[in-house]
Amino acid sequence: MPAFYLTFLAVLLAGLGARDQVTIAGLALGQGRRPAVLVVAILTSIATATLAAYAAALMLVQLPPPARTIFASIALGMAGLESMVLAPRRDPREPTNSLGALALVLLAHQVTDAPRFLVFGMGVGLAGPWPAGAAGAIGGTMLVAFAWARPDLLATPVAHGMRRVVGALLLVTAITVFLRQIGIL
Repeated sequence: MPAFYLTFLAVLLAGLGARDQVTIAGLALGQGRRPAVLVVAILTSIATATLAAYAAALMLVQLPPPARTIFASIALGMAGLESMVLAPRRDPREPTNSLGALALVLLAHQVTDAPRFLVFGMGVGLAGPWPAGAAGAIGGTMLVAFAWARPDLLATPVAHGMRRVVGALLLVTAITVFLRQIGIL
């Protein structure tokens, strides 16, 4: 069960102020809180977490145990860099109000965001891809629901700073895990 709990906490922290959350918050502020937007966001979040868990399950059988930890540290580092480098766009430009277009945009955001990297890396590193995927799906659902329900909170300077701080912590954790695994620390 550590794969579930650790991934759940990591996804909640890394997902604060992520691109999908900012997109949902921007739509909720601009168009009102349409329930269909929330449903699409939840479905894409579940789909991308499942995809990350599936990829972790495939990778898990190919890597020997020592390499799993190194691979997980690389995924953690990528999640940290993504959180620190990629800044979400404030106002999504959605001229069509199309739920299909929203689903594609959210899928593109979520496939390459920090929480899905964490699901992938933690699933491999802790040898629990499906518990990590379940944690990612639940955490991702909570994050998009929060963005839909309270879009005003994501526009605060604290939310922007928190994303950078979490990214830095993920990067430091990744470096520490990597150095311990290769025997330097």
